[in-house]
Amino acid sequence: MTTTTSSAITSRPAAAAHLTRVCFKLGPPRLVGAELEWFTRTTDRHRPSGRPDVPRLAAALGDHAPRTITPASPALPLNSGSLVSVEPGGQIELSSTPFDSVDELGSALAADERDLRALLAAADIEVVAGAADGVRPPHRILVSDRYRSMEDAFARRGIFGSLMMCNTAAVQVALDAGVDADHAVSRWTRLHTIGPAMTAAFANSPRLHGADDERWASQRMRAWLGTDRTRIPPHAQTIEDYADWVLSVPLLCVRCADDHWFTPPAGATFADWMDGALDSEVGRRPDETDLAYHVTTVFPMVRPQGYLEVRYLDGQPENLWRVPIAAVAALMSDDAVGAEADAIAAPTADAWLRAAQCGLDDAEVRGVAADLLTLAADVTPAGIDRDLVAAAAARCRRGEPPVAQSEPPVAQSDPTLSQSHRQESVSR
Repeated sequence: MTTTTSSAITSRPAAAAHLTRVCFKLGPPRLVGAELEWFTRTTDRHRPSGRPDVPRLAAALGDHAPRTITPASPALPLNSGSLVSVEPGGQIELSSTPFDSVDELGSALAADERDLRALLAAADIEVVAGAADGVRPPHRILVSDRYRSMEDAFARRGIFGSLMMCNTAAVQVALDAGVDADHAVSRWTRLHTIGPAMTAAFANSPRLHGADDERWASQRMRAWLGTDRTRIPPHAQTIEDYADWVLSVPLLCVRCADDHWFTPPAGATFADWMDGALDSEVGRRPDETDLAYHVTTVFPMVRPQGYLEVRYLDGQPENLWRVPIAAVAALMSDDAVGAEADAIAAPTADAWLRAAQCGLDDAEVRGVAADLLTLAADVTPAGIDRDLVAAAAARCRRGEPPVAQSEPPVAQSDPTLSQSHRQESVSR
């Protein structure tokens, strides 16, 4: 059986106390970080637009390869501090270190993006921007038991789980939680309140392979919503309620002996495991490592994991990923600005489905999105980020999607993809 030095989780109060401790690290909000995801595809003539396999990605990334694809890798950060990870469908991700300002963050991520693209280009792998793959069927290149078990669990509810894992990409923003528990909940709630309008403002995925039966501004969000609604709380909660909710969410997969993973019976929760319901299958009760993993399998729009992680933003067109980062950071820059944002966004605070499906075609959502981005531009320091956010506000006012803000670079010719679909589909 796998050995661990993590402490056992023996009761619901112990689990709730642990979650509270690790999910909400309190202190004055100061830092901002981000995660950027892109799709990858091969560019050699023998496999145009194919997903690169794990050996190819591992060789290209070298010492920067994550241990999910190279177990013995040192997993070194890139020159400006970003760590590289690989998602199940071959998406490549940069996770920044936290910075004091969006300007510093943007410069570091841009430098690491250039380095990443150069590493992959040397192996004939292209990095492509966007939020949903509208061309290729989902295919999981990571073959570990963990991802197989996750895919099996999602498959019970249809195709969207596989699409979410393999065919979507996002921009995620990370912000300090708050000075104290009440402040953290206030900021957490604010990020939810502005969420539907910001989802619509940056919706960038009208096409998703196998899901074009309905028109959605964000097919990426459709995939997340369609994967398993029990894993998505619609609102921010109190810290105590969040801990209780996490324990009641069904388990996706469980680590057993010798690092084998299995899919537990449908509906079995972490609380059930603590109470002994899985003793015969697993042979042990859960520990802190198991609880930490379980938290990564729930999908709140804003995930507390020490800091607050905004997860509702689509991957953006080429060179525009810093716009949603700057906008969210500006709206959260201080409590006075936040109160203005709350007032603006209140009418659409619960309009997640409408925002994801209709996007800026919905007049109310469009107006809120434009007003929020105008406020964000007004409080952003003069410079490139202020100009970009102001342009995004004007774009939203016109009801135009992110691709209208900037013409992406001309793509290399690709027999499987039309130029008009490069941004919205292969950006995968």
